[in-house]
Amino acid sequence: MLAYSRPFWPLFLHVLGAMTLFGAILAAVILSGVAWRRPDLAFLRTATFWALVSGIPDFVVLRVGAQWIYSKEGFSGNNDPTWIGIGFAASDTGLLLLLVTTGCAYWWRRGGKPLAGRIVAGLSSLYLVLLAVAWLAMAGKWG
Repeated sequence: MLAYSRPFWPLFLHVLGAMTLFGAILAAVILSGVAWRRPDLAFLRTATFWALVSGIPDFVVLRVGAQWIYSKEGFSGNNDPTWIGIGFAASDTGLLLLLVTTGCAYWWRRGGKPLAGRIVAGLSSLYLVLLAVAWLAMAGKWG
């Protein structure tokens, strides 16, 4: 009911970007976990890389929608609710994690180093947890 009172397109784009980003990172977690245990299946390393690359436009849509609805709702940065701060922190940290993980996935795809696979699996899992925390904060309106 609360979403009904919000502007439609900014919220739609934000949620669409968040859902597709979560799906891309979940795919990367699953693919990297399987590819790390089965190094003979090289196509899984490539699929992991492309899952992470597909998360970059998803992140852009999430962030543009978030900023759009932030400005439409009249927030100014002073006395914002806690859930907005959690969302911005997850977004800013998440971009760094996404780019580093994508770089490591490229390294893993090109070199096949097991260490790179472990890094990709760990960082993508960490990013998935970060997205889940932001999701819970946004859904529960903490603070």
